[in-house]
Amino acid sequence: MLRLRRAAATLLPLRAGVATAAMSTLLVSQPGYAWLRELGLQEENPGVYNGRWGGRGQVVMSFCPANNEPIASVRQASLEDYEETVKKAKEAWKVWANIPAPKRGEIVRQIGDALRQKIKVLGSLVSLEMGKIFVEGVGEVQEYVDVCDYAVGLSRMIGGPVLPSERPGHVLIEQWNPVGLVGIITAFNFPVAVYGWNSAIAMICGNACLWKGAPTTSLISVAVTKIIAKVLEDNKVPGAICSLACGGADIGTAMAKDERMDLLSFTGSTKVGKQVALMVQERFGRSLLELGGNNAIIVFEDADLSLVIPSALFAAVGTAGQRCTTARRLFLHESIHDDVVTKLAKAYAQVHIGDPWDSDTLCGPLHTKEAVKMFLDAVEQAKQQGGSVVYGGKVINRSGNYVEPTIVTGLPHNAPIVHTETFAPILYVLKFKEEEEVFAWNNEVKQGLSSSIFTKDLGRVFRWLGPKGSDCGIVNVNIPTSGAEIGGAFGGEKHTGGGRESGSDSWKLYMRRSTCTINYSKDLPLAQGIKFQ
Repeated sequence: MLRLRRAAATLLPLRAGVATAAMSTLLVSQPGYAWLRELGLQEENPGVYNGRWGGRGQVVMSFCPANNEPIASVRQASLEDYEETVKKAKEAWKVWANIPAPKRGEIVRQIGDALRQKIKVLGSLVSLEMGKIFVEGVGEVQEYVDVCDYAVGLSRMIGGPVLPSERPGHVLIEQWNPVGLVGIITAFNFPVAVYGWNSAIAMICGNACLWKGAPTTSLISVAVTKIIAKVLEDNKVPGAICSLACGGADIGTAMAKDERMDLLSFTGSTKVGKQVALMVQERFGRSLLELGGNNAIIVFEDADLSLVIPSALFAAVGTAGQRCTTARRLFLHESIHDDVVTKLAKAYAQVHIGDPWDSDTLCGPLHTKEAVKMFLDAVEQAKQQGGSVVYGGKVINRSGNYVEPTIVTGLPHNAPIVHTETFAPILYVLKFKEEEEVFAWNNEVKQGLSSSIFTKDLGRVFRWLGPKGSDCGIVNVNIPTSGAEIGGAFGGEKHTGGGRESGSDSWKLYMRRSTCTINYSKDLPLAQGIKFQ
């Protein structure tokens, strides 16, 4: 990890806020950011790819959250660009679907290798444009690489069972085929990994993909697509297999309403996800939703506090509280509450907040100025509802979107602000007495993404995993709520959307299933013994 952090020094200047001779120029034009050229980025970048690069929409500037300076701009897709891209992607699918799955897997393997070669420079771009610390930026690219490796093996394993038939001379099989065109709308907080989870699996299943990333991380979308496009072109397959249409709500709405979009994967807020789901359902389309999370860690009196403190710190402060799996509620048994709060506050005091590429930084900036305002509003609401800020709670007076990681105590478990997901490093610490009540409190929020308990009681562990335990899609024991591995299915229940991405059998969401009955006899017996003659 330290090697990765130190490597950032060769890619990024030590301080984002250092004055330069030309503060008005774009960062991409400054000598200290010349490494951006390695990713093919220019002052203005085309935001549409469908085998060719282009774009006739609005030009949107991308800013660095660490200093709010402009990096470079992206010309987004117009609706005409979108229409052209969908047509080319559908045509490309006809070629891609005919390629055997293991050969598709080989091309996905090459994409993973191409990402490996650019992992540090691409991770640096994630730090620069999204704001997460360098090791997390590199880790996010590594996640895409890992999913590519996983998908390669999966390309030789996907398929359905052969089932026994009740009729002589008959056989039942399950046939799995690609859905066709998969639309992928991703959020700012994981601008590389979430696209990787979806696209790598969708591709080996035989689908073409159309990606719309977050407008505030468009440079990352362009850079990743350039890497993928070269691999596709080198293999002499249509580049439109992995199309890109940078844009805002107009492009997202078009994707949701478009009947040619055979599956729409959406990652974002619950509010917008609900709108997307309704638009897709209106046309009886298929959607995969990965939405918000109001995640809880529960610490019982027998917990190992040497695990609890670093786990809560990482889960609440990592990525400046901007993961969908960030811990936002910490339930502490009343007998250990004060001790844990004291230890946790001391740990918070050791967290270095600063430029994402500094080797000592653990907490970078929030992504936008609007996020800073949301942070301040949430802290004020917590105070008004009876909470006490025992650590943090303020904006840091420096360039960029920096806030103090914050601990709030004294609120009831059902306080309105506790039930509100705020995308910022705010942790609400709450007391409990009994297992049954705290399990219920874990489940009482509308979202159901990630959850974790800390205990040594084996019976309690299995009650937590059982039908009366956590109702989340991710149910952990003695580890944080965040930091999921790619081998398991990722997603959650209730207002989190119910979708599953990445590992396990998530591949089934990118395919359509047919039950096939084959008669290899000369007779025509009917099921259930029916006689029709």
